[in-house]
Amino acid sequence: MSKVVTLGEILIRYSTPKGQRLGETKELLCHYGGSEPNVAIGMSGLGHSVTLLSALPDNPLGAGALTNLAKNGVDTSRVIMTGERVGAYFVEVGAGARATTVTYDRKHSSLTELSRNAFEDEAIFKEADIFHVSGITTALSEELLELSICLMEKAKREGLLVSFDSNYRSKLWSLEDAAKAYERILPLVDYLSASKLDAINLMGISEKEIANQEEELPYYYGEMVKKYPNLTIIYSTIREVVSTDENYLTGTLWKDNTLFLSKKYHIPFIVDRIGGGDSFSAGMLHGLLSEKDYQHSIEFATGMSVLKHTYQGDSVNLKQDEIEYFIKSNSSKIIR
Repeated sequence: MSKVVTLGEILIRYSTPKGQRLGETKELLCHYGGSEPNVAIGMSGLGHSVTLLSALPDNPLGAGALTNLAKNGVDTSRVIMTGERVGAYFVEVGAGARATTVTYDRKHSSLTELSRNAFEDEAIFKEADIFHVSGITTALSEELLELSICLMEKAKREGLLVSFDSNYRSKLWSLEDAAKAYERILPLVDYLSASKLDAINLMGISEKEIANQEEELPYYYGEMVKKYPNLTIIYSTIREVVSTDENYLTGTLWKDNTLFLSKKYHIPFIVDRIGGGDSFSAGMLHGLLSEKDYQHSIEFATGMSVLKHTYQGDSVNLKQDEIEYFIKSNSSKIIR
């Protein structure tokens, strides 16, 4: 298996019980999360050696975050113990026609106060195969944007693949700021997770009216590659929302002017949607790094994401056999 290095913030997530408003609830469920830590946990479960670059305060909350990562097999030796607080976010869990909403509380967290000179150790990418980061991390501060780009450049110099998940969040930065940052980031990227909206809003690709989805996606993916020919893989999901509790999910992968689509999965009862995209990325990177064929890779990644929707919390630590069994089965019968 491969050695993976990723940079991102470990967060505490506080969620309301379903059906309760955030400002009125008397109880909150607590989980650890964060985009890159979620990917790290997912890939560790699939057998990869994963190191997380991050920062936490030296207090009980920081120690709890480290324990959660370590029990899921993630190497935390590069987590810097500094600062005074763990970032957090609050989730008002939606139901039916009411969407789930997120409120961030992550300013002045340990990671956001790191300088662009953090992680200068020459051996940080020793024997590593891929460096992964997301647009969430680059949105948190100017210093983190510079740190991310510096690490991406270092990874490229040392022969690593670079993976980037666009993960645009309007509550963290504007489209204009993100687009400027992505002009610097995307020339360094090999594997990109991005959607049609990312192409239009963040890459300046002209919108085109195409009724057939199997023709529409190749247009946008093809235009992305024309603009950034260094991109070797582009992937994303198509989500059809019936309600907060019921979705359909299809995975897409673009490689060498060829579009690969997974089967469409019906998720009739969603336990927890948050982290579904991170599980998809973990499954996708696993397939690509394991040299699986592209059709299998997209089926595997989509299946892993669908399974994540059936678990509470931001991340899942699933074994390859569990996911393989799921994607080959059309049944939710009891496994005896």
